[in-house]
Amino acid sequence: MCAMDQANSPEDDFIDKVRREWNRAYPDIDTSPVEVMGRITRISSQSLHQLDRALAPSGVSRAEFDVMSALARSDRPLRASEVTAVTMFSGAATTKHADRLAKFGLVERQRFERDGRVVLLQLTEAGRALVESEFPRRVERDRRLLSGLTEDEKVQLTALLKRISVNIDAGPPD
Repeated sequence: MCAMDQANSPEDDFIDKVRREWNRAYPDIDTSPVEVMGRITRISSQSLHQLDRALAPSGVSRAEFDVMSALARSDRPLRASEVTAVTMFSGAATTKHADRLAKFGLVERQRFERDGRVVLLQLTEAGRALVESEFPRRVERDRRLLSGLTEDEKVQLTALLKRISVNIDAGPPD
């Protein structure tokens, strides 16, 4: 008897409930991938919601923080196209976020020395201070999400999730 054939148990989570509902609605479909992918999606959604709430007082959106994070990780100013590549936003979205961050004094634009048509983005001191303030808090929230896992379990989970990440990066399975 599979876990989904059993009644609710105290250890059930939201995804157990969703999977039971899918099994009831579509009994001929194996919904076992929901066990993993549903949880990954839910964990991601909840984690990003926590980040949104944490960033709200700063007036910076999660997407804008992603742009700032890309700049903070770089050892040099970046072209907008480079920010687009690492954030996976569209070029238009990157420009919109950079414009808003520049308006707030968190990002500045510089002309590229070798080609004045190219604009480079870099954090201002205020932008770097915001990242240096928020990034450690984000890491700590993530650490709390992983509490209860042993170091070996974290290593194993990382390896398993990396395999799924490689699969999705390879493109659609169709």
